[in-house]
Amino acid sequence: MPDHQDMAETTNNDNPTETPVVLTVEQDNKPTDTNEEQSVDPKPDEKLAQHESTNMGRFVLPVVALLTFLLSIPFLFEAIWLLYVQQHDCEKLLKSLPGLQIGIAVGLFCVFLVSNVVVYLRARWSLAPGLIVMKIALVLMFVVGLTLRGSFEGETRQIPASPGWFKVEVEDDGNWDNIKSCLYDTKMCRDLMSRSYYPMPTHLSPIEGGCCDPPSICEMEYVNMGYWIKPNETMNTDGQYDKDCDVWQNNETVLCYDCQACKRGFVKTLEGKWVRIGTFLVVMSLLLMIFHLLLFVTTMWEQQKLT
Repeated sequence: MPDHQDMAETTNNDNPTETPVVLTVEQDNKPTDTNEEQSVDPKPDEKLAQHESTNMGRFVLPVVALLTFLLSIPFLFEAIWLLYVQQHDCEKLLKSLPGLQIGIAVGLFCVFLVSNVVVYLRARWSLAPGLIVMKIALVLMFVVGLTLRGSFEGETRQIPASPGWFKVEVEDDGNWDNIKSCLYDTKMCRDLMSRSYYPMPTHLSPIEGGCCDPPSICEMEYVNMGYWIKPNETMNTDGQYDKDCDVWQNNETVLCYDCQACKRGFVKTLEGKWVRIGTFLVVMSLLLMIFHLLLFVTTMWEQQKLT
């Protein structure tokens, strides 16, 4: 009997220890289930969206970089043109223009160089310094372009190559005497006479029309390009053309070189060149500014996704 009691007590003592074992196993399984739930992969739709976003970023950045590079190429061509193109006859007599032309050419070359350095090194160092440098250079170029186009007419009489500056320089008697002698030395009126004796030519440059022909309002009778018959009476009209009618002479060395029309023709010719340069600076600086900003945004976006 004692043996049976001992066995019963042993059995009864063992049973309580079995329950904690089961509880322990259940408690150990719960964290395992939680970890399994936390390690579940993202949904397929989310994976696809992330993949498409990455591919789009890899496509957009090279395209923006390529377009930025292509937009910088005209700056190089314009710089070469300004450095090596022959200036208009007698333009060098306005002494500020040759230096200004060289300065703009050097500035364009520097913009081309810095722009492509920024594009090439965009992934190796922060784009912020390059963007700031480019913005400053392009804003200056934009302002210069507006000035050459005459957008600040009241304030640009002291700025070379602006429309107001041209008028002031040409109206100076000392400057015009030199320019007039230079225009005569080019023999443009003599060449015009030799190639168009009769009939009267209809397509003349602003300088040829202003310096080699009398103003049309004078109503002179055409004989040939070097000889016109004045009317018996001087026309009574308002404006500066009255003086031009009196100034005109059939002498080859005089013609209309002292006319206001000749001065306007010279100014118009030079203005045409410098207004085209100003238009180029305004348009191209705006475009390059926009694309450098896009390059900065897309590069930052790509680097943020990689981190």
